[in-house]
Amino acid sequence: MSRTLDTVLPPLSGEVATPDVETVYVEHAAFVWRSLRALGVPHPQVDDALQDVFLVVHRKLAGFRGPARLQTWLFEIARRTASHYRRAAGRAQRTEPLDEAAPIEDTTSTFEEASRKEAAALVVEVLADLDDRKRELLILVELEQVPIPEVAAYLHVPLNTAYSRIRLARKALADALARRRLKGDAR
Repeated sequence: MSRTLDTVLPPLSGEVATPDVETVYVEHAAFVWRSLRALGVPHPQVDDALQDVFLVVHRKLAGFRGPARLQTWLFEIARRTASHYRRAAGRAQRTEPLDEAAPIEDTTSTFEEASRKEAAALVVEVLADLDDRKRELLILVELEQVPIPEVAAYLHVPLNTAYSRIRLARKALADALARRRLKGDAR
């Protein structure tokens, strides 16, 4: 049985073994779908946008050697795709209510399910009101749990700048939620 050196030796340091598109899709499609939805792609178009993202991945995966991890590279592609879909749909559809943010388990009560959907819709609506920089930071750090040092490297900003921006983004989110609460109390 003859084996090539590629199967015997691990990649050299600094050389990254590139996974195939199918593996990337299986491991990251849910992340990309959530990111597209949180970035303002209207629900009926998320599946099309997801397909567009993975068409780009298919074309460019062989050249992926970035300093960031694969997930942040995928987020950048999703961000650009979402921007295209938002421009095409117009600003009015950007805050479309969220029908299905994520599958909800059957073990929850109807009230809990409705509460989760309402909370998810509120988060998407509030995120849509934030500027792109703040929204992207909140998605990566809060929703996807990407460490801030990694986000700083991805955004090519100093670490302290990233911490400052996430603090401002969190404050903007809290302010937006407080404004919505006040509107609700005024009714």
